[in-house]
Amino acid sequence: MTNLFQYSGFVIRSLKLLTFLLWKNVPQGAATTFYAALHPSMKNVTGKYYLDCNEMKPSKYARNEILAKQLWDFSNKLIKSIELS
Repeated sequence: MTNLFQYSGFVIRSLKLLTFLLWKNVPQGAATTFYAALHPSMKNVTGKYYLDCNEMKPSKYARNEILAKQLWDFSNKLIKSIELS
């Protein structure tokens, strides 16, 4: 729930109003990032997925090694095309 919606069209702004209670405010949205970066218990933790400051099992898509490789290759291809332009 940031000011980005001010640049949205009517439909998106309407959806924002209808789903207001489902959105997080800025501090709520940043909480997990700050938790992972700053909490002492996270000092040596890597490769984990967190949602609302709780460790969660990633979706089957996130655990799919073939999709991961495709995304990696695609990302590298994009970076190389940006570097060449």
